[in-house]
Amino acid sequence: MLYYLFDYLDKQFDFFGAGVFRFLSFRASMALIIAMSIGAIYGKQLINLLRRLQVGESIRDLGLQGQAEKKGTPTMGGFIIIGSILLPVLLFARLDNVYIILLLVSTVWLGLIGFLDDYVKVFKKESSLPWLAGDRGIKGKIKIVGQIGLGLIIGLTLYYNNNVVIRKYEGRINYDNIAASKYHDIKSLTTTVPFFKNNELDYGQILPFLPHDYQWIVYVLVAIFIITAVSNGANITDGIDGLAAGTSAIIGLTLGLFAYLSGNAIFANYLKIMYIPHLGELVIFCAAFVGACVGFLWYNSYPASVFMGDTGSLTLGGIIAVIALIVRKELMIPIICGIFLAENISVILQVYYFKYQKRRRGIEYAREHRLFKMAPLHHHYQRLGYHESKIVIRFFIIAIILAVFSIATLKLR
Repeated sequence: MLYYLFDYLDKQFDFFGAGVFRFLSFRASMALIIAMSIGAIYGKQLINLLRRLQVGESIRDLGLQGQAEKKGTPTMGGFIIIGSILLPVLLFARLDNVYIILLLVSTVWLGLIGFLDDYVKVFKKESSLPWLAGDRGIKGKIKIVGQIGLGLIIGLTLYYNNNVVIRKYEGRINYDNIAASKYHDIKSLTTTVPFFKNNELDYGQILPFLPHDYQWIVYVLVAIFIITAVSNGANITDGIDGLAAGTSAIIGLTLGLFAYLSGNAIFANYLKIMYIPHLGELVIFCAAFVGACVGFLWYNSYPASVFMGDTGSLTLGGIIAVIALIVRKELMIPIICGIFLAENISVILQVYYFKYQKRRRGIEYAREHRLFKMAPLHHHYQRLGYHESKIVIRFFIIAIILAVFSIATLKLR
């Protein structure tokens, strides 16, 4: 909103300083600062409100060090993250940008699903909706339906919206002749494949026998799978203080850099990556996203004063997935979101290995010979005696290494 106000003041009255709002770097910096400030300053007020409402986390006794002390810690702190994202984006981003609109919808959509899940967890005894409530929050199939619904919205919009294009320039470009360079915008289902020289994959060619009018099905299925997988991965990662928020901040910073490079014709041409018009606005959202995660860490770092709950974790994971789809880096998610992937795989392997051993050697043997001491992976290291602060810091270091490696793939071909 401020963008439109100062743009008007600059054009109509040549208002002193108003022109600075035209610069992406200024608006992104302000979004980052305000997002962090909202989380750090107003987060305490929300925590006190949650305490008064007795919105405390129900902690299962898993025999982990320091677990008992966390009982009653306020949950639903994801509202701090959501508010810290939405306000700066509404103030500094161009709200007619299709990518900003999609991310605003994604934030609210998954925030509502997460809130419903947290609400049922906290107040399940008062729930009069047995079709909705499960043992631990809302039923899994209800959550999956919500994620699929968002996947349909994102996939169909990115496929059909006329503003979602990639731009092809004729010949090399530079700062002097970029305005005069010939180009054409095309609708395309291509995405980036890391480590390959001609690193573009066209989803429309995956099933060559599929008629052109039905190629959207492949892309929408990919969008649904990625949004569901990454949002659930972030949800699983949110198990010890600060892990999900800090990891998400690192991932958001990486995706923000990709958005900036792909949204700049000069850098895109130099790196030989797709140039996506109007993508630069996404940098503002990524800046607010990173600022919100860092601001939340002010209270969520060990020992946590508040938990984000599913309100925050589902939202963070879903936002990351949607940004990756928009910047066409979804095939790099296993690298960028390596921590989420490891947490997800540890749970899957634990379940299937237990069932395998149970079928072959009985349930007692399966219980005594689990693949991990406990799943997800961060709990495995807790069982091995590592303090959760040490686990979180080491996971952060791994996330940073993966982020740097992801950026390096722009040249590693």
